[in-house]
Amino acid sequence: METVRETDTVILFDPEKGKKYFLNLSLTKGKFNTEKGEIDLSQLVGKPYGSAVKTHKGHTYLLLPSTLYEFIMFKLNRLTQIVYPKDAAYILLRLDVKPGDTVVESGIGSGALTAVFAQAVGEAGKVISYEKREEFIKNALSNLRKVGLDSRVEVKHRDISEGFDEEEEADALFLDVREPWLYLDKAYSALKPGRFLGILVPTANQVIETLKVLESMPFIDLEVSEILLRKYKTVPERFRPEDRMPAHTAYLIFARKIPEGNF
Repeated sequence: METVRETDTVILFDPEKGKKYFLNLSLTKGKFNTEKGEIDLSQLVGKPYGSAVKTHKGHTYLLLPSTLYEFIMFKLNRLTQIVYPKDAAYILLRLDVKPGDTVVESGIGSGALTAVFAQAVGEAGKVISYEKREEFIKNALSNLRKVGLDSRVEVKHRDISEGFDEEEEADALFLDVREPWLYLDKAYSALKPGRFLGILVPTANQVIETLKVLESMPFIDLEVSEILLRKYKTVPERFRPEDRMPAHTAYLIFARKIPEGNF
C-alpha cells in the first residue's frame, strides 16, 4: 500500500465540489486552510493514499497522489506558453527517452516538458537544459522543485548560439526555440548516432525553413506531426464532444542522426 511521504506533492480532493488543492509537503508546513476548515499537514505523512482526512470542522477530503499531468495543467506557474501533455507524451515516445538517458533541451520555458523528461530519465538519468533568460530559469526550477524533479535537471544559463558545452553523447535532443534551423549543426554534434532530434514550432513557415536545412544534413526518418485532442462529456444521457476542442498547439518535427560518411 502506497503511503504519503514528507516530500510528496499531494491532492486534497473535495468530493462534494470536485475541487482539488495541490500541496507539496516539503514546502508547505503547519496547518492548511481550506474553505471548509483547517487540516494539520503533519498528520498526512504515513497515511495511505485514498484515505479520508477531516478538517477541524468535520468536513472530509480525500488524500490523493498528484500526477505530473495534473500539476502541469492546473498548478504549474507559467511565464511562457507550455508544451501540453498531448504533445509531450508523443515527444517522449518519439525521442525514445528512457531511464538512465541524457536529454539535452533548449529552452526551458516554464519547465513543463523538462519535468516530463526528468520523470522519464529516472534517478540515473539527466536533463541538461539551456536557457538564456534568467527569469524563466528561476520559475522553471521552482516548478520542478514542487514535483521533486529538480535534482535530475542541470540548467545552463546561456544562448545555444554559443554552442552546447561538452555534450556529444546525448540520447535525445529537443529544440523549442524561435529559429531552430540556425542551431541544427550544434544539435547534430551533441547527439549520439542513430538517436533522435525533436523540434517544436508553432507556425508552418518555421517548419518549412527547418526542413530546408534538415534535408541538407545527415538526418533521416524526417517527420512532421500535429497532435489533436478531442474530449467528450462524461454524462451518459448526453454523451457528446465537449463544446471546446484544444486543437493546434504546435508542429512537431523529428529526425534521426546518422554519421556523416553514410549520408
